[in-house]
Amino acid sequence: MIGRSRWVGYALLSPALVAVGFLIGYPLYLVITTSFRQGKTLDVLRLSALPAGLGNYRTVLGSEATWHSVGVTLVYLVGTIGPAFAIGLLTALLLNRAFPGRRWLRSFILLPWAVPGVIVSIVFLWLLDGSFGVVNALLRQAGWLSTDLAWFANDDTALGAVIVATVWKAYPFFTLTLLAALQAIPATLYEAARVDGATAWQRFRHISWPGIRAAAVLAAILNTLWALREFDIIYVTTGGGPDRATETLAVRIYQEAFAFFRMGTASALGVMTMVFAALLALASMRTLRREYF
Repeated sequence: MIGRSRWVGYALLSPALVAVGFLIGYPLYLVITTSFRQGKTLDVLRLSALPAGLGNYRTVLGSEATWHSVGVTLVYLVGTIGPAFAIGLLTALLLNRAFPGRRWLRSFILLPWAVPGVIVSIVFLWLLDGSFGVVNALLRQAGWLSTDLAWFANDDTALGAVIVATVWKAYPFFTLTLLAALQAIPATLYEAARVDGATAWQRFRHISWPGIRAAAVLAAILNTLWALREFDIIYVTTGGGPDRATETLAVRIYQEAFAFFRMGTASALGVMTMVFAALLALASMRTLRREYF
């Protein structure tokens, strides 16, 4: 009877499994097979006619541009996740306190997460504009700048400007996740700690952080994977420039596919990015298993 009910369960799940397999498995199969096709084309029907081989992977792995994009991607990931986590943690600790207007402030702080990346790009293009940007005006008034600075057009500041825009959009997810974890901690623990004379830092270290550590690890992993594929903010603001200063792997894949029509090398870069993401997820499994299981 148990075996029969198990097969009934599999039968009921089979339509959903087939749909998910088609929506995920088939595109993944196309990307992998295309990565072995050498040549230029945008015609999907002609991909199978192109010669097959490992040439795309040799080209990608032997290209200086690829490793430059890997380096830019790593700087972008570190520069995005660290500040976004710190801001998200601070805002979560703030919103966990009771004060007038907390409900409205929660909604206001979470708004950036709901804003599309293209809109975020347009807003920051205006804020950091080299001619009439608000940020330049404020920095000039404070005496920190003597002349206007084109943040997105300068190869020394473009990546930092893109990171700032991404952090603004990314931190609300940390806020939401960490705030939910904080509210699950029993208030009696804090009351007992205050009675024992624990300082605010000691209460955070021994009560808050152990209570939110699992959620923090999971949120950091998810945001890292999302930042790895981030495209719209970078492409709209800089297009990968200037002088490839913001050319992450996601931007390079787009350019290989739709600027140079090299679908094979673009797919090889995509497979390489997937492998990097998979290795990152596998490296995090031990931490996740320890926190959740």
